[in-house]
Amino acid sequence: MDRELSWVNGANEPPLLDITIGQALDRAAEQWGEADALVSVAQGLRWSWRELAQRADDLAAGFLALGLERGDRIGIWSPNCAEWALTQFAAAKIGLILTTINPAYRTAELEFMAGKVGLRAVVAAERFKTSDYVAMLEAVNVPSLEHRISIGGSTRPGWLAFDGLPLLGSEHHRDRAREIGAELDCRDPINIQFTSGTTGLPKGATLSHRNILNNGWFVGRTQQLGPGDRICVAVPLYHCFGMVMGNLAAVSCGAAMVYPSLGFDAEATLAAIAQERCTALYGVPTMFIAQLDCPRFDAYDLTSLRTGIMAGSPCPIEVMKQVIGRMHITDITIAYGMTETSPVSFQSAIDDPLEKRVSTIGRVQPHLEVKIVDAEGSITPRGVPGELCTRGYSVMLGYWDDPEHSAEAIDAEGWMHTGDIGTIDEQGYASIVGRIKDMVIRGGENIYPREIEEFLYAHPKITDIQVVGVPDQRMGEDLCAWIRLAPGETCTEEEIRHFCQDRIAHHKVPRYIRFVDEFPLTASGKVQKFVIRDRMIRELGL
Repeated sequence: MDRELSWVNGANEPPLLDITIGQALDRAAEQWGEADALVSVAQGLRWSWRELAQRADDLAAGFLALGLERGDRIGIWSPNCAEWALTQFAAAKIGLILTTINPAYRTAELEFMAGKVGLRAVVAAERFKTSDYVAMLEAVNVPSLEHRISIGGSTRPGWLAFDGLPLLGSEHHRDRAREIGAELDCRDPINIQFTSGTTGLPKGATLSHRNILNNGWFVGRTQQLGPGDRICVAVPLYHCFGMVMGNLAAVSCGAAMVYPSLGFDAEATLAAIAQERCTALYGVPTMFIAQLDCPRFDAYDLTSLRTGIMAGSPCPIEVMKQVIGRMHITDITIAYGMTETSPVSFQSAIDDPLEKRVSTIGRVQPHLEVKIVDAEGSITPRGVPGELCTRGYSVMLGYWDDPEHSAEAIDAEGWMHTGDIGTIDEQGYASIVGRIKDMVIRGGENIYPREIEEFLYAHPKITDIQVVGVPDQRMGEDLCAWIRLAPGETCTEEEIRHFCQDRIAHHKVPRYIRFVDEFPLTASGKVQKFVIRDRMIRELGL
């Protein structure tokens, strides 16, 4: 292959892990036994690897006692907690496909995704912040859903208590769990993560043991994690950042998982780092900024920190300098990827120059290949932008029950087309310079305007709507909606926000709303979203 072309291959060593997540947990219990595996600071819980593995076995037997079978889909809807991780590992032990549910979801989103995958069971917190998960689960119509399992809270009709599930499993169920575990293949699907959809509806990226276990392992290796390291997982577990780059990096490398709080809290994160002597910290740039801005920042001893990951959106150079200087994370790394690639394709190394760690997304991960192609599909020369495509072990199995979109995303040669516009320099470092997809990244959350437009079309007063992203100093980007009302109708911004409340996640509710008579159009009648964006930037002084 011509080295001057934008096509790079990762290292072939060490070999990929050809084991399941359950086998990885058993191996961790054998290797690291009584060492801390999971610490949930907010819950006051501390489990060793041996205890975590035993609890996962007991819960897996309980799931079988309910009649759940290999290949069934089980949802998890909760903020970060020990039960979340326990459900993840127990499900993996017996081949239940864990479907992660965004804690910010509301009923419309919940009903769609639960119906799409045919959830048979769901494990849910009783409530979190403004979300009453129990009430929402009771309000939706999901015919396949047989078992609702509550984490904590009071018992209520139609619900099972999470803590009681292990007691349901008999020796027969434990024996059966071991038999299933031995029969599983690492290429089996084990996780479905819903991504916002460019077509208006989210799609369920389906990932295997091999996909996500190896990705967690290589992400951990890049940080040089090992026994004795302690990862402060301040990012949400429902996302690959938490459950793969955090939990599965830990189980494959022997590092402890430390959950500082149920939802992100800057000061609680600083306190957990100091209390637990964490050596690694994960977060999107806005999380690091919030910690650096914490009024009591200097009250916490952060000298145990060594490494970590900043990902989700571009990192300002001044923030990176403060993370290194004030937080002592000299070996901070940058990672890039997408849910459909398990997620990480590129990551900076701990010894990369600061300039490369800030201005690029690092180099390609092992056992992956990446190319940059132009609009005709030809590989571009080094430094010339084009669409970034990834191929290798990390590419998803496909979108759940959606062969059409799967074929659009993954071509016949196995390349995942990311929709991101990137470049690769002569040294193999990549940079993201734009997006083909009409996507907004708000505080690390990927939001597709089309999904919000489709939702708001249901408002009886709206005849047309265009949603764009505009710059935001704190969140990176935020949402702006231009709305055309039906003839004779009047409406207020507050009315639109009230319509969104409790029906879509709060981060998808447009911050800026404008009522207009027309949209800027091309000669062929296509809406010029870039003109809307430019006008709002000028109007708002952004």
